[in-house]
Amino acid sequence: MKPLVSVIVPLYNAAPFIRACLNSAVESSYRPIEVIVVDDGSTDTSLAKAKAFAATHAEVKVFHQTNAGVSAARNKAIQKAQGEYILPLDADDRIGPTYIEHAVKAMTPDVRVVGCQAEFIGDKQGIWKLPAYSPALLARKNMIHISSLFRKADWQRVGGFCEEEIYREDWDFWLSIMSLGGSYIRLPETGLYYRVQAQSRRRTAKAQKRLIVDAINRRHPEYMQRYLVGPLHYHRSWSKFLNFFRSVHQVGTFDRWNEGEIIDARRNILRLTQGVVVKQFRTPNILRGIWYGWFGTSKARRSYENALRLQERTPQPIAYKEIRVCGVLRQSWYACELSSCTHTFKELIDDPHFPQRDEILFAIGRFTAQLRQDGCWHRDYSQGNILFNEDGTHIQIIDLNRIRWRKHVPGDPFERLTRIGEQGLRQLQQGYESV
Repeated sequence: MKPLVSVIVPLYNAAPFIRACLNSAVESSYRPIEVIVVDDGSTDTSLAKAKAFAATHAEVKVFHQTNAGVSAARNKAIQKAQGEYILPLDADDRIGPTYIEHAVKAMTPDVRVVGCQAEFIGDKQGIWKLPAYSPALLARKNMIHISSLFRKADWQRVGGFCEEEIYREDWDFWLSIMSLGGSYIRLPETGLYYRVQAQSRRRTAKAQKRLIVDAINRRHPEYMQRYLVGPLHYHRSWSKFLNFFRSVHQVGTFDRWNEGEIIDARRNILRLTQGVVVKQFRTPNILRGIWYGWFGTSKARRSYENALRLQERTPQPIAYKEIRVCGVLRQSWYACELSSCTHTFKELIDDPHFPQRDEILFAIGRFTAQLRQDGCWHRDYSQGNILFNEDGTHIQIIDLNRIRWRKHVPGDPFERLTRIGEQGLRQLQQGYESV
């Protein structure tokens, strides 16, 4: 018995084209076949037209969801699908009558994906000249169009289409699939008619180049390392050449640098993953990159080394990592444990009724005086960088890259801490923003 093929159609505001799309699928020479349509919250008549078509074609099933994006619609359609093989088909495109039949025949055990030649329709006409496939080239650009046949089991193995807003979810998906091994075959026949419109996602995605490259590097570091000897660069065709001169230096054991929830991205990127805070420093300009790479010390390294000196007065350091190209620092990260302190000094300033406010203030004053007595000068000693627990018995500082170490401060530290605490209390009473 021949395997069932599920054609999955994500539908969003494609009323002028959906009937021709579905008609091309049901007119396929291959059987058995099913067509799963998932409407992604269309605001035009797309859903009604799809349902009307399904009413006269038993192999077509239509589902609806609130708008969640094309990847979510594809994933829902594949979840509903019963077929061994999956063929995505966008709602404004069409397939040729013999494409599925020939693709199934080509799907041998060592073949992972089968595609075909394609032709543009709509605002652009002519043959879609895709480059010949190679796994190394796939690391730099996509040459597998979305309407290619693959196994549902492989979709399950890679976790489906990424539902983050990464703009090139098709490229991301093929990288995941081809990472499983096996080959890709492109049939010689024109089996896909791909519609290009003025506002098509294929065109608008070009404006998101940096976001795309960052997402590919974050999600496929092993694939990039294997075929590019390092990450994909914004000048993608130069990636392997640039990586030839690329060096990676890491101290400490850690490998989840670009994973986890982003908790802050205003200047640098802060991520939280499994109780570890990772700070990815902003890429320096070329002059600063030369300075940090050849003469100075990176912010990540300074953070790590300062944490070692501070010991329990800052969250436990785990590792830091630096990437240089031709000796120029391009990227750096610092990882540490999540602090057990639950409040920031800003909360103390902003809330005049904070429990034990005066006692905690004086504790922070003593902590500050001791730092200075030990020669630690934090040049970014701001409200958000001072942490403490509920009663002020444990205090820590973060954002350590601007700390400078000097000789011990002369004088009686207890006299200094008294003065600092008294000054801080007066400033709180006057409504100042910081001690």
